[in-house]
Amino acid sequence: MVDVADIKEITPTEVEELMNKDNIVVIDVREDEEVAQGIIEKAKHIPLGDIPEAASELDKNKDYILVCRSGARSMNASKYLNEQGFKVINMKGGMMNWEGEVIV
Repeated sequence: MVDVADIKEITPTEVEELMNKDNIVVIDVREDEEVAQGIIEKAKHIPLGDIPEAASELDKNKDYILVCRSGARSMNASKYLNEQGFKVINMKGGMMNWEGEVIV
């Protein structure tokens, strides 16, 4: 079982610096109605409930940054994907702390 302490966390500012790297994929695990209010450009939207099914389509050679509204749901998704062998990072504070651009 993965402990929360095993999941790396980074700030929204650090996410902005990393997201243009080729090997980084941002996954937003919020629900459709939340994403409709704005999503980080280039982020892939996979609602939390769909993560187990979607995991088979993800590339274990990439690094994934998980995002939600506050950081709690994305931490759950991070723990799950970490257990499946993925390299994951949780964005601390979620979209409530995001100051970068969003697309609607």
